[in-house]
Amino acid sequence: MGDNEMAVFGLSATEEELYRHFLRNPGTSADDVHLLLRTADRADKDAARALDRLRELGLLLPTGPDGRVVPADPEQAVSRLTDRRLHELHQDLRRVTRSRHVVDGLRAEQGARTATPQGIEQIEGLAAIRGRIEDLAFFAREEILSVEPYTRLSPENIARSRPLDLRCLARGVSIRNVVRHSALADPPTAAYLRELATAGAHIRVADEGEAGERLLVYDRRTVLVPLDPRDTARGALLAHKSGLVANIIALFEKIWAQAAPLDEAAGQHGESPLSEMERRVLLAMCTVGKDEAGARELGVSVRTYRRHVADLMQLLGAASRAQAALLARERGWV
Repeated sequence: MGDNEMAVFGLSATEEELYRHFLRNPGTSADDVHLLLRTADRADKDAARALDRLRELGLLLPTGPDGRVVPADPEQAVSRLTDRRLHELHQDLRRVTRSRHVVDGLRAEQGARTATPQGIEQIEGLAAIRGRIEDLAFFAREEILSVEPYTRLSPENIARSRPLDLRCLARGVSIRNVVRHSALADPPTAAYLRELATAGAHIRVADEGEAGERLLVYDRRTVLVPLDPRDTARGALLAHKSGLVANIIALFEKIWAQAAPLDEAAGQHGESPLSEMERRVLLAMCTVGKDEAGARELGVSVRTYRRHVADLMQLLGAASRAQAALLARERGWV
């Protein structure tokens, strides 16, 4: 045998060797399979354990009383193993993100014995604020609510925020974000908001006066607000008091209810939430008859062109290309 290639799926070398044996020899008996292991220390017990686990994983199908074994199709076997491994990794990730109590225990070993904060904490300095935001985002389990009054995000801000936001979304944390409408006028900022929405974030756009101050809420238990809304670098207040947190959540829900979904807000003001390629594909959809002609005009393959068309129809909520073209014109995207 070579390397244990299926170790990434959680299979031992013995289990992989036996599965490969039955792929080469389907329908053979499992009675003497221990002879494959060759050495004295890998005998009947190792073979029996490996066979039992392969049956448990569904890689060996149920057999009759004659002891013959039929292996699962490799594609189905790998798919089943992949799903199982991803589930295990997801559970591990959830345990890691719920391990904040370990920090308190380790601090206690130092003699700090600081209790979990129950009131209002003041954080000074931009670096300290960013560090605390990264910490809160990393340990968020369920939901992050935010109102962001920026008019644009710098490339540095986007590069810093992207991994935090995408990691949260990847592990199932819900993100609801309200931004000011003027943010859509900045192409990099608008593109980043579209990227988050595509990844699963719920983003709404509010009028300038409704999203005037920044606020962040983590798991409906912790709130971060700037000390001075006009100068967020001065410092921030981190609140744990349930009454204050509840009031700020109520304020967020009011702002959220009055805000418009991202694509609707962009369409109402004649602004397209599309990339340059998406705009070109949309224009080709409206002016060119056949996919081959549209793909040739854009300089892409027909397959790539059709994938862009499908993505646009999903973004527009259209059931057909004709409806997609109509909706795009109504929103002023073409």
